[in-house]
Amino acid sequence: MNYANFPLDKRMPLPNADQEKGEDFIDVERLLGMAARQAKVVAVCALIGVFLGVIYLQTTPKQYTAVSSVLIDEGLNKVVDDISAASATMQTDSSMLSQIEILTSARLASVVVDKLKLDQNPAFMNPPQSALVKGIGFLRGAVGYFRSSSADQIPGMENVDEATREAMIKTATHDYAVLKLQSEVLAQRNGRSYVISIGYQAADPALATAITKAYADAYLADQLNASFDATERAAVWLQGRLSELRQSSQEAALAVEKFRAEHGLSANSDGQLMSDKQLSDLNAQLIVAQADTARASARYHQYKAIVDSGSESAFNDSAIGADQPSSSVIIALKTRYLAIAKRLQDVETNFGKDHPQAIALAKEKSDVSAQIFGQLKQLTESYRNDYEVAQARETAMREKISTAAGKSSIDNQSQVKLKELDQQSQALTTLYQTFLSRYEEASQQQSFPVGKVRIISDATMPLSASSPRTLRVVALSLVLGLMLGAGFGGLNEFNERFFRTGEDIRDRVGLKFLGYLPTIGGGRAKESKPDDLPADGKVASLSAAEKRARMRVSIDAPASMFSETLRNAKIAFDVVMEDRASRVIGVISVLPGEGKSTVAANLAGLLAANGAKTLLIDADLRNPGLSRSLGMEAEQGLMEAVVNGQTWQSVGKVDRQTKLAIIPAVLRGQFSHTSELLGSAGMRRFIENAKETFEYIIVDLPPLGPVVDAKAFAPLVDGFVMVTEWGRTPRAMVRSMLEAEPYIANKVVGAVLNKVDLKKLAKYGSLGGSERFFDRYSTYYLEKSEARAKQAA
Repeated sequence: MNYANFPLDKRMPLPNADQEKGEDFIDVERLLGMAARQAKVVAVCALIGVFLGVIYLQTTPKQYTAVSSVLIDEGLNKVVDDISAASATMQTDSSMLSQIEILTSARLASVVVDKLKLDQNPAFMNPPQSALVKGIGFLRGAVGYFRSSSADQIPGMENVDEATREAMIKTATHDYAVLKLQSEVLAQRNGRSYVISIGYQAADPALATAITKAYADAYLADQLNASFDATERAAVWLQGRLSELRQSSQEAALAVEKFRAEHGLSANSDGQLMSDKQLSDLNAQLIVAQADTARASARYHQYKAIVDSGSESAFNDSAIGADQPSSSVIIALKTRYLAIAKRLQDVETNFGKDHPQAIALAKEKSDVSAQIFGQLKQLTESYRNDYEVAQARETAMREKISTAAGKSSIDNQSQVKLKELDQQSQALTTLYQTFLSRYEEASQQQSFPVGKVRIISDATMPLSASSPRTLRVVALSLVLGLMLGAGFGGLNEFNERFFRTGEDIRDRVGLKFLGYLPTIGGGRAKESKPDDLPADGKVASLSAAEKRARMRVSIDAPASMFSETLRNAKIAFDVVMEDRASRVIGVISVLPGEGKSTVAANLAGLLAANGAKTLLIDADLRNPGLSRSLGMEAEQGLMEAVVNGQTWQSVGKVDRQTKLAIIPAVLRGQFSHTSELLGSAGMRRFIENAKETFEYIIVDLPPLGPVVDAKAFAPLVDGFVMVTEWGRTPRAMVRSMLEAEPYIANKVVGAVLNKVDLKKLAKYGSLGGSERFFDRYSTYYLEKSEARAKQAA
């Protein structure tokens, strides 16, 4: 199968690693590999961080912190709360935060500054500073030097006398001390308790203790003064309010009495109005009069009925009570009447009705009956008079009640207004009594110095420094150093866009990986300017012997890893081009300095040493680094042969040891038409002539990036071997170059990684990858051959 005839997109044996694993998959193995590769960077940054931490500890003065604890105690104020008119509570978080704000207020700081005269204390105003703070201060001073202005430059200050200026400076110093103390004092609540810790940190432990104690005392005094001031203000306000209430209460009481007098609303001992009392009495009298009228009416009508019934039935119907007037006369007549009637009955029974005695008794009985009827008529007339009198009395009583009821209604209406005035008077009196009681309580509370704050832990002299804490600073410096190292390591990994392993070549650009070419000579040399840069990327300061030795590694050390990789490349293009008797192999790279000339020379030397007829052509006509490295000083080269139509024999040189034929390139000024030369018919005739003699024609072509010479020569090439420098050749550039030039890409047999640092290579290999087992391959690579190659280099 001709592998080189497959297009680039069909020769990718493995998919992109990122696409295969998925965007959301966390590759732990890759992360561990990154950590291993950047371990030195992280370690160096960690050491730098620890070193800076130690320097910080050595240059930072020690700070001492004194702490005092105060309790917001509700129990201390219970006695005051029992007599206080307004009891405050401290049960919410907002109230505790308010107390902390009081502690850190400018007023309290000013009290402490004045008490301890901190504005005159150099240890407070100018404490020792660390080197870091001094450096920052120096930078700020340098920046602010051009912005700041002295007192003489402030408008209006030129006319201020010396005394006023000193007073202003003193005031400014005091304000600065207050502001400094306010910003440095520490006040915080202990958990969810009612305890607040007050602290201050200073380089002098005695100063820290003194300031902390002064703060606690000032806070306690401030609480007492605040309670006293509040009570005093309340008492003054109550006193003014009492005068107003006293006057209002008196005016209301006078209005009640005045209204009562104007409307005659006098009351008896029971508090009842006189009109109501009079109406009540008249109603009682009316009831009696009504009873008397009813009784008189009953008697009158009773006797009137008897009289109207006639004299015959008057005797039988009359029933006279003993208490009635003329009752004795009527009773005597009735007794006489009954006696006569009995005698008349006896006479009539014995003698008959015509008996004279019977007639006389009947006449006497009639006379007595007439007398009784006469008495009844008189009694009836008397009852009639009594009845009329009772009626007249009842009528008169009703008229009096009507008059009294009218007056009572008017009085009751006035009574409503009177009650309203009386209620207002009583309310003002009650309010006055309440305010008077509170005023007395407030007056007594002024002389009761008990607050809700007490000191439960007084500040003591600190025995050890609170900062800087050595262990914490070192640990923090170490962590910051590790973080910085991780950041630099991550940045290095982010900037890692180069080929490191064979998987990168297969996965990123879809080329066959031919093997690793280790660095020759044990390390990288410094790069020089592009004009002086030879083909292998090393400086021109190398000696001619060293350059030639680099071109003969595969010959001097045939059992080395370098030679083994070139053998793998030979097998690759032998398999692809097995049907061709003569094979033209172009050695290319993307960028200059990747070592393609070294690879081409060693590949050609390896083929020649194995007995194959090999021709090595330096086709880099603009920068013939291969010819310079081999030390070939020729008058004519490839350009002259192609231009003049000569064969390889006219310009070629043969290595006596390996019989390798070499066509050098001679630099002829600024010749810019090299691509036309390499793609010309003369170049085709030259190559066809060489194919008649050689099995392998190795062509060292210019890099693909700067010039198009390799593209022009591509039709004459059977296959390309791409050289990429380990850790220097950008993957994206190689891929874009191959995608832009599919004709070249289809002819690339494979790629080699050149200048590989075998000690670092294992860090980039995956677990189980061949890169991690190169140390086991050493038994198959002869050390003596490696040693000779290094000596030659």
